[in-house]
Amino acid sequence: MSSDTTGPAPPGTSTRVGAPAGTAAFWCDRCGTPAGEGDHTACRAARQWEPPRHCGHCRRRMKVQVLPISWAAVCVEHGETRA
Repeated sequence: MSSDTTGPAPPGTSTRVGAPAGTAAFWCDRCGTPAGEGDHTACRAARQWEPPRHCGHCRRRMKVQVLPISWAAVCVEHGETRA
C-alpha cells in the first residue's frame, strides 16, 4: 500500500497525504473487499493503470479525479492519495 513520502513518487506508485505513517490497509483499494481474503491478482493488475476506488483503511468509496498525467483520490476520513 502507499506510504507518506516527502519527495515525488516513482512512476506507478502513489503517495498518501494526511494518513498516519505506517498504517496498514485492511481493504482492497480497488474492489473494497477484505484485503486478506480472496484472490486480488486482477485488482493488483488493474491498479498498475487505474487509481484506487476505495479507501484501504475504512472501505469508503473515494472521490477520484483522473488527469492526463496523474490522478488524485480523496477519502473524507483519511485524506488524499495521488500519483
